[in-house]
Amino acid sequence: MTVLTDVNKLSVLNETSEKFDTKFWNDSCDLKELDYALENNCVGATTNPIIVKTVLENNLSLYEKEIIRIIEENPTLTEDDIAWLMIEKMALDGAKKLEPIFDPKTGTGRISMQTNTKYCKNPDLLLKQALHFASLAPNIQVKIPVTSAGVKAIEEATYHGISINATVCFSVPQAVAVAEAVERGLKRREEEGKDNSEITPVCTIMIGRTDDYIKKVIKSEDRLIEPEALEWAGIACAKKFYEIYKERNYKTKLLTAAFRNIHHWTALVGGDLLATIPAGFQKKINGSNVEIKEQIDIPVDVNYMNQLLSIPAFVNSYEVDGMTVEEFDQYGAVIDTLTQFYQGYDELVQIIRKYILR
Repeated sequence: MTVLTDVNKLSVLNETSEKFDTKFWNDSCDLKELDYALENNCVGATTNPIIVKTVLENNLSLYEKEIIRIIEENPTLTEDDIAWLMIEKMALDGAKKLEPIFDPKTGTGRISMQTNTKYCKNPDLLLKQALHFASLAPNIQVKIPVTSAGVKAIEEATYHGISINATVCFSVPQAVAVAEAVERGLKRREEEGKDNSEITPVCTIMIGRTDDYIKKVIKSEDRLIEPEALEWAGIACAKKFYEIYKERNYKTKLLTAAFRNIHHWTALVGGDLLATIPAGFQKKINGSNVEIKEQIDIPVDVNYMNQLLSIPAFVNSYEVDGMTVEEFDQYGAVIDTLTQFYQGYDELVQIIRKYILR
């Protein structure tokens, strides 16, 4: 029996970008993965310590000679120095691949480089590194964590003309603080007659990690919540910030990340927003028969919301005034994610160390 297929049929991701302003980035600087993403109309890419470590492990044959060359030509460099040179090398490889689609006015074709996790409480070091990253290529976006220090650095980086990507963000109060910091930076530039047309800031809400955190909180408490309700915590926060973004006309665009289930994609389709999606999840989306329809304005189920709003940790994440900027540093999801980023960076350095000690 012959199965007829429409070879010209758009992939689910391509169809989404054709129908709506909902676009996606590749959640990695892996060049092969980026090729697949570009075929499906991706408009950017991103990195973080865990991503870079994974890409390096999976592509050692591609980068090994470069690591050895750097060590031989620079015998006094530390393992950290070499790790950051490799982070830059891998990000710039991705930036070059994205150059053909780069548009500084819209932000299409940018790749995000993440600042050093160890600087998460030092706004001056975050800004210094952001300025360095931005000087490497015109299509670099700079990731800065949404800690109290990070919010200060975001304003200053914006003032210096850098397109930021706020990361380590899981909540509405964090996202609003980012958007307001960007607006302050832009206003200072306007007052000095500087052009803001090529500044394209985004704020990531790591919706899957929001879910992870709320699940962790519930597990430690003596109560039961419907499991399905816990899959909507991050989506609820993203939808809430999206409404605020539209109402207040913020320049900062929403970027969703850390996908765990299909709702993380479908529930936000139709919005003028971005999503950063791992290659494996892209293929799952494209391999599904999910109907592509606008859902951004459909509220989260009332029953689920009522259950979520009974959880103080979710209220802190969802309400605009749920946390002060100073409280971001003690927010459980921030601590958990920074810890993972520290570990990812340490594992990256361990790879470099093996070559130094050969």
